[in-house]
Amino acid sequence: MSYFLRSASLTNYMEVARAVGLDPHQMLRAAKINRDVLLDPDIRIPAASVARLLEASARDGHAEDFGLRLAELRQFSNLGPLAFVVREEPTLRRALESMVRYMGLQNESLAMRVEEMDGLVVIRLQILSDQPAGSMRQATQLAAGVMFRMLSMFLGPAWRPRSICFSHAPPESQTTYLRVFGMPALFNQDFDGIVCVASDLEAPLPSYDPVMAQQVKRYLGTLLAQSNTTMADKVRKLVYALLPSGMCSIDRVAQHLGVDRRTIHRRLAQDGTTYSQILNEARAGLATSYIENRSRPLSEVATLLGFSSLSAFSRWFGNQFGCSVSKWRTTRMGEQVEEN
Repeated sequence: MSYFLRSASLTNYMEVARAVGLDPHQMLRAAKINRDVLLDPDIRIPAASVARLLEASARDGHAEDFGLRLAELRQFSNLGPLAFVVREEPTLRRALESMVRYMGLQNESLAMRVEEMDGLVVIRLQILSDQPAGSMRQATQLAAGVMFRMLSMFLGPAWRPRSICFSHAPPESQTTYLRVFGMPALFNQDFDGIVCVASDLEAPLPSYDPVMAQQVKRYLGTLLAQSNTTMADKVRKLVYALLPSGMCSIDRVAQHLGVDRRTIHRRLAQDGTTYSQILNEARAGLATSYIENRSRPLSEVATLLGFSSLSAFSRWFGNQFGCSVSKWRTTRMGEQVEEN
């Protein structure tokens, strides 16, 4: 599955790349991305190419916080169509709900979900990709950093969330994290995203204009209808979002989409796929990311992927990848040594 995003995702790439000693044009050529993307924020480019560029920049620039450095320089206007969404809602909570609905206009590869329980709101961010494990760290940093900056713009520079969560292992230094977030981040978590107090999201947005809001929604609705989002795309994003919560099933997906399971099966067949295939692909992508982090227990990985037991996960992994988890890790480590 190929996902695209607006070239605005590379805003300030040139400055950050040069700051860590890289030639930005050379890096773009290596990633097969046209340099024109630095001049026009509305060019659609493959999300996978951007992810590879960010990972290569972090590696070659010896900056494991490269994605976060990009996020640090982002402005509200860089959100493109999503900026209209946020500005024309009465509260921050409503703005986040609209962002979930229209995120594909900015970044098709980012699945966003907002959950609330016990007075807290969890904003989950999941990068959708068929790329190898470990290749989404910088893209995840960028997404989390941009989300935090957007919240801070409305809640004020003194605002702090309850926690900033990343599923990857901790960096050698949290200096940039402390500078961007104003607080330490948590690592080796079950998800990537931000946890905040629910009451914070009731803050009224001063830019809200009911008349303008209706015009904006009609405009964005037209753009969304023209984006050719398929049922497979919708199901895939929900599967990625629901799997780590342990509540992923076709019935739950159907409930979120407001249809019955038979409709999903029929529409997926028209798209040339099935729910089981989408679930298996999502598990495969998430599994390699989870197990690459050796500090995460395999029993926890099994739970995050929706398996009832570690043995069930191990059997599935062997059938999926043709080897055990330990052999996969050994092979992956050898590949990383060769790359370096």
